[in-house]
Order: sequence, then structure tokens, then C-alpha cells
Amino acid sequence: MKKVVLAFSGGLDTSFCCIHLAKDRNLEVHSVIVNTGGFSEEELQEIEKRAYALGVASHAVVDETESYYKECIKYLIFGNVLKNATYPLSVSAERVSQATAIANYVKKVGADYVAHGSTGAGNDQVRFDMIFNILIPEVEIITPIRDLKLSREAEIEYLAKHGVEYSAEKARYSINKGLWGTSVGGKETLTSNETLPESAWPTQVSETESRKIELTFEKGELVAIDGETLEPVRAIQKLQAIAQPFGIGRDIHVGDTIIGIKGRVGFEAAAPVLIIKAHHTLEKHTLTKWQLSWKEQLSSFYGNWLHEGQFHDPIMRNIEAFLTDTQKMVSGKVFIELLPYRFQIIGIESNHDLMSNKFGSYGEMNNAWSGEDVKGFSKIFGNQVMIWHKVNGEEAKS
Repeated sequence: MKKVVLAFSGGLDTSFCCIHLAKDRNLEVHSVIVNTGGFSEEELQEIEKRAYALGVASHAVVDETESYYKECIKYLIFGNVLKNATYPLSVSAERVSQATAIANYVKKVGADYVAHGSTGAGNDQVRFDMIFNILIPEVEIITPIRDLKLSREAEIEYLAKHGVEYSAEKARYSINKGLWGTSVGGKETLTSNETLPESAWPTQVSETESRKIELTFEKGELVAIDGETLEPVRAIQKLQAIAQPFGIGRDIHVGDTIIGIKGRVGFEAAAPVLIIKAHHTLEKHTLTKWQLSWKEQLSSFYGNWLHEGQFHDPIMRNIEAFLTDTQKMVSGKVFIELLPYRFQIIGIESNHDLMSNKFGSYGEMNNAWSGEDVKGFSKIFGNQVMIWHKVNGEEAKS
């Protein structure tokens, strides 16, 4: 019997795939779940029980949380990446890490096929297919949900026929949790004018009083919260636990999918949004004008290319090297006030702060040059444009 490795989450789509691949395709199913920081040990144990109950030959957990941070999230922070100035790539970055880990697991198992539960309507199908084609081109890809064009109702009915109960209520919202945020999809996100109800958000708002926090960065990485030194992954998790009950980082992202259609997805990502905004504020104090300008351009490309699954393009390593080099002086503290549904960046402290009053105060006085120096500089700085206007005169206005 031929082997298939199934990217398994325990949700409706991959539960359907388990039975379909074994019963209808006569394949030996080896399920694997890639943990990118979104599952507790208890949840992973429950998912394993579910996989075996669905008849898989083996089930494995691959923990990619640390490598997900080191190889991906770190650069999203360095680049202050928010797609369309909104979305911290919570799912798209995660899928790249998961697809890569699954491809490596396929090699380990020696499977003939690899399967995933993506539909034919979203980005994930392209990300998974493309990364599998890049890393394991000799392995055939099976996508039952996409190929059979199944509705969620049809999947629930199929499972029931095979003795597996799946709650229609549970299937109302598709929730994906990871280290870099949680996505929420439902009937409301399929429209252009509705928002998710309060009950749909995985974390309910329970904090009502303001709270001030202090984030410490070292060479661009978050290394402490309120003076407590933490490894970056733990720092993200702790900040998420602190800030998510405020309802901070909730939004609905509207974007262009890889396949050329518009899509909406809800997300809650308190820690990612706070870290990116705090980091960017620190950079505005510690980097020069042109460092900030080129970072913005390259980071925008990096985020978009990652969103479209092109993580393994060598240009990404080139940009990562640039981003890493820009972080040498991005160290210091950022002070933030958390309030229900919002936050405020109060300010920063850094030994590398270029806003030092030793060199003058903006709008008041400076200590590095005289007024006469500025008069001469202004003439030189605008000289070529002045010549252009004198040469072209009235003709330039027509």
C-alpha cells in the first residue's frame, strides 16, 4: 500500500481527508501536524487522539516554533511588516514554515504522496503546492477538498456516513492560531460590509483599566518585558497574554490573493501589532533617513513575496542580510500604554537615540551650524531646480 503524508490540523477539512484518502483512495495515511506556537500540549494530545480515531497509520507532531521565529518572524519584526498597513502576516508566514516542515517530513517517511486540505479559493493551496513542488518535486500532491469542490456541509455529511460526528456550529468559524497571531474566518468575512461579532473572537475582552508596559529591544529583537529578560518566543507569548484581553490587535484585513481575487480575514494579533509598532518607533529614533527609506521599500517586497509563499527564493536571504545589518543600533526601551481596544506609544529610551539634544532641538535651536550656514546650504541645495526654472521659464507651465 502506498503512503501519503497528510498535513493535519484536526479540523473539518483534514478530518475529511483522513477518511477519504484511506477509504476512497486506498492509501496508508500518515498524518503530521506542525506546531508553530498555536497549540498547547493538551490540544496536541487531543488532535493525536482524533487522528488515530480517524484511522491514520501514524501521527507525528513537528514543533517548528523556534525555527519559525528565527527564520521568519524575526525578519517581519526587523522589517515592520504589516501587509496593506494592517495585517502582520499571521497565517501566510506560518503556512510557509508549515509547508517546509511537511516537505521535510515527507522525505523522512519516504511517502509517495503528500496531501493537504486547502480549498480552491484561497492562498494556502498555492503556498503548499508551490513549496512542495520546490522541495519535493518528485512527490505527487493530493488535494481532496479542492479537487472534489466540497462545501463544509457536504464534508460534515460525509463524515457522518462514516460514523464521525462533527458539529455544524463548530464549523461556523475557521480559526487558525499561531505564535504570530490568530485568524478568524466566517460568513461575515465573505462579505464587504459585515464585521465579526464579539462572540467570534477567540479571546474575549476582559481588561477595562489602562496598563503601562515597557518593552526592551536588543538589536531589533524583543528581549524583555517590564524588565524581565525573556527569550524572544517567550516574550511574544507573554506579551500576547498581557495585551490580548484588551482587545488590541483585532482587525479585518482586506487584500489581494495570489490567485487574483480580493479576500477578507479577521485576525487578533496583539503581540505582533504592539511589537511592530514599538520596534518601528525605536527605529525612527535610531536609524537614519535613508536607512528607514530603503528598509521600507525592501520590507514591503519581502512581506508581499513571503505572503505569496516565495520564502525559498534566494532574494529573500539577501534581504534578510540587509535587514539584519540595519538592526545593529536598534536597542533600547519603548514605553506603551494599553487601553481597551487601543494602545498608545508613549516614547523611547536608547543610547543610540539620534534625537539627542546635544546636537540641538528641532524647531528651537541647534548647536552644529549658524544661520549663515543654512542660507548658503539652502541656495546650493535648490540650485539645480532654480536653474531648470530659469532655463525653461513659461514653457514649463504649458
